[in-house]
Amino acid sequence: MKNIKYILLSTILIGFTACNDIEDVDLNPIEEAEALPVLTAGSADFSNYVAIGASFTAGFTDNALFVAAQENSFPNQLAQQFANAGGGSFTQPLMNDNIGGLLFAGNVIQGPRLFFNGAGPASLPAAPTTEVTATLSGSFNNMGVPGAKSFHILAPGYGNLAGVPVGAANPYFARMASSPNTTVLQDALAQAPTFFTLSEIGGNDVLGYALSGGTGVDQAGNFDPATYGGSDITDPNVFAQAFSGMVAALTQGGAKGVVTTVPDITSLSHFTTVPHNPVPLDAATAGFLNSASAYGAYNGGLDATLAFLLANPAQLGFFFPPTGDMTSAEIATAEIARRKITFAAGTNNAVVIMDEDLTDLTAINAGLVSMRQATAEDLLVLPSSSFIGTEAVPGNPATVNGVAIPLADKWVLTPEEQEAIATATAAFNATIQSVADGNPNVAVADLRAVLEQAATTGYPFDDYSMTTDLVFGGLVSLDGVHLTARGYGLMAREFLVAIDAAFGSNFIAAGATPEAGTLPTNYPATLQ
Repeated sequence: MKNIKYILLSTILIGFTACNDIEDVDLNPIEEAEALPVLTAGSADFSNYVAIGASFTAGFTDNALFVAAQENSFPNQLAQQFANAGGGSFTQPLMNDNIGGLLFAGNVIQGPRLFFNGAGPASLPAAPTTEVTATLSGSFNNMGVPGAKSFHILAPGYGNLAGVPVGAANPYFARMASSPNTTVLQDALAQAPTFFTLSEIGGNDVLGYALSGGTGVDQAGNFDPATYGGSDITDPNVFAQAFSGMVAALTQGGAKGVVTTVPDITSLSHFTTVPHNPVPLDAATAGFLNSASAYGAYNGGLDATLAFLLANPAQLGFFFPPTGDMTSAEIATAEIARRKITFAAGTNNAVVIMDEDLTDLTAINAGLVSMRQATAEDLLVLPSSSFIGTEAVPGNPATVNGVAIPLADKWVLTPEEQEAIATATAAFNATIQSVADGNPNVAVADLRAVLEQAATTGYPFDDYSMTTDLVFGGLVSLDGVHLTARGYGLMAREFLVAIDAAFGSNFIAAGATPEAGTLPTNYPATLQ
């Protein structure tokens, strides 16, 4: 194998090297200010606002938590507006600096934030200084804990320092927990909140699975979260019990609040930036890959296996049971065609991937591993952009990852894995809506609809159209998952829309909302 070009992130993320101006689209010309009504709080009491949630609540941005990001978190932006309607002070467990990252007993356990280096996201060349064991005192209005799943909010010991080194506790919560055995919810309730946000609960219950490329387990039917792995999908019943319990506890004293739907996370740029077909090949290399010395032999083995199955109906039915609308022969023929691997001269060859959902045919032919070429229905995770095209054995072009060597499961979300995420997300959202519908003190901000529009046509925020495009879309930060400061401003505005509709306030009409133009979409490397 020869002359296989490497895949560069700067060529995948079109326009990075040609443009350093990270900005979104101005929709409207400047208009004269209009007279606005006086702000009223309606029936809500904002005097003691507490935010409970995970990374979005904390203000996690560019793959890290740091002071500037926390100051631009959506809860802090909300608190600034609430201050004009009877709201009180709002405290946050601030990091030490704008580097991001964490130390535990002097060892780095979370790296520094990302920044835009002119070609793409890069790790800030600085060392973290925030030490987890230097715990903070006092209560905090922002109870956002990066990485928390729904059941973690109710888990005693989730902030126990002793559990951090072995993965039994969360380092962010360990910094701020009032005691080793407290829960996130208990520390929130201890502040007697008069208003709350319970946000992105359920997001991490599918996000870990998605980020891992679907290497985790869909735990539907398993009601014991103590047995879950970090990359597993939470059972919908476990989620329902945790979420309904949180809402009941937060509203039992008459407090009002806003909850959010769970977005379809596979619409985020972490999963949509890298194309399925980024491999450039010349004619000689493509010809070699198609020859009997490479994938030609594999394709021939597929044809021989199909012929054997069609000639042996018992074997055919065993490996490819018929469905309601397809015969065994039709299913087998379609899958064999799907598994064929071919290349052509040009720039848009599909990568080769492993797919555990393909039928295991090794009992018939040991050489028929479960691999195929990716299609537009597959989603390659963002880190794959720097892996595709590298050599498993440096200096050996016959070991190019994604071409000669299939990409492992962790690099790709297949349609079946995406369906598992979608099914769980839909179940979570049904619970969220049902709980909110049954409680007059709870409003819903539909973040799922916001992300859906941003991922397709763009979502308006003041004079900007916010999209999910990496770096230049304005909504999603450099890690491809979490939001920019402007994205969190849009999120805060959606909360205010829901609050106005449910509780009779008039934040939107009074112009008491975050201003998009004052919120950055990136932070420079010099900010440390």
